[in-house]
This record gives sequence, structure tokens and C-alpha cells, in this order.
Amino acid sequence: MTTYTHGHAESVLRSHRNRTVANSAAYLRAHLDSSQRLLDVGAGPGTITADLATIVGEVVATEIDEDAAAITRAGAPGVEVHVADVHALPFDDGEFDVVHAHQVLQHVADPVQALREMARVTRPGGVVGVRDSDYGSFAWWPRLPELDRWLELYDGAARANGGEPDAGRRLLSWAHAAGLTDVTAGSSTWCYASPEARTWWGGLWADRIVGSALADQLVREARATPEELARISAAWRAWAADPDGWFSVHHGELVIRVMG
Repeated sequence: MTTYTHGHAESVLRSHRNRTVANSAAYLRAHLDSSQRLLDVGAGPGTITADLATIVGEVVATEIDEDAAAITRAGAPGVEVHVADVHALPFDDGEFDVVHAHQVLQHVADPVQALREMARVTRPGGVVGVRDSDYGSFAWWPRLPELDRWLELYDGAARANGGEPDAGRRLLSWAHAAGLTDVTAGSSTWCYASPEARTWWGGLWADRIVGSALADQLVREARATPEELARISAAWRAWAADPDGWFSVHHGELVIRVMG
């Protein structure tokens, strides 16, 4: 596995706990019903997991270590949570009707193998759904130079950790490389433009860039100084306060039908 770039600081969990089926898995909703058993890979704080559990018959979740699994269990009470590596899932072939992963493949060492494993544990005729952001296609206004630097720093740190921050555009090619042929590809965005949305998005990144695993890595590896990170944090708050502020987060999405 790669090193998880974001870590689990409060500012990171504040972001991830905002995620629901409606805002993060709408592309998959039409494929879900109450008869299904679903595996949620890399479930994080469990908000999407808990939401999925109200739609399908049974949800099982995975996380990469015990600390992360404890966070999932707290956010999705009653869901069975396993510590597991997506490259080698500890489940039988065809054990699930649906396998879901949100913002996972950008962080793994071998996304093609991860997709093979997700398909392996899905029954013939079942569905794999994956969604990942694409940092290189993020867009914002005003174009503050400190936010350009933020993206440059994040990109470098994520790649140093073995990840692929531009995963969204690569999902379809990864699925094809995994031998998966019945694939529907799409995209969607999160957009932060209202005063409330800007305050939330800008505020959490203002905090993350100075107090998270990412911030620690940037300083430890001499990619940035604490003073530079403080300037980037201030720029995030300035962006959030600007009535012209707009930020779009682009995602790639796949619905994969597993062949028999």
C-alpha cells in the first residue's frame, strides 16, 4: 500500500464526514436495492457506508488498519468492518452483489490489481462502482498564486507517497487494463460557490495545509516551510471570503458490470 497522504486529522475527517450517497455516489444509486450485499472498500469515516446501509440489505466495509477501521465503526454502527488490503481482499469469489470505493484508487499502489480484486469478489452480473477526484482538472477563481502552489505541493506529496492524484481521468484505462469490458464511464463535480460552501471548503483546507499528515510531510521532506504553509492557509481564507470565489472539484466515475 501507499502512504495515505491526507491522514486522519480533524480537518480531514470534517471534509470526509460531509460525504453521502447523494453527493458522492449518485452515479451508483440506480444500481442499488434492498436485496443486495455490498462491500464498501476504504470506507473512511463511514458516512457513505451508513447511508448505503439504509438502501441495500447488508453492508460490509474495509479499511487499511485498525485505527482507520475504528473511525469507520464509529461512523457506521452495526456495519461489519474488516482490516484489509484492496490488492488482496479477504473474501471469496462472488461474495458481493455490489462493491463500492470512493476516493480509494488514487491512493493505492496498484489500482489495476485493486480493480481486479473488487471484480473478483463481485458475483457475475453484479456491479463495481468507483469514483475518484482528478486534482489536475480542479478549477477555481480568483486564481490566487498561493492556491496554485497548494496544488503543486499536494501533487508532489501524493506522488511521493505512491499515489495518483489525477486518478479520475485514468479510471477507464485502469478498468480496461484489469480486463473489465462492460464499463460505463462518467464524471461529476462538487462545486463550492455560496458563502456557506466557500467558508466550509476554504476553512477545512486552511486548516489541513498547516495541521495534518500532509502538512507534516511537506515540512519533513523540505517541500515547504511552515511559513509558506501559513501563507497558503491565509490564501484559502481570503478565497473563502471573496464573493467571487468559486471552486470545482472534478471526479471520474465508473459503473462496471462483472461478467460471468
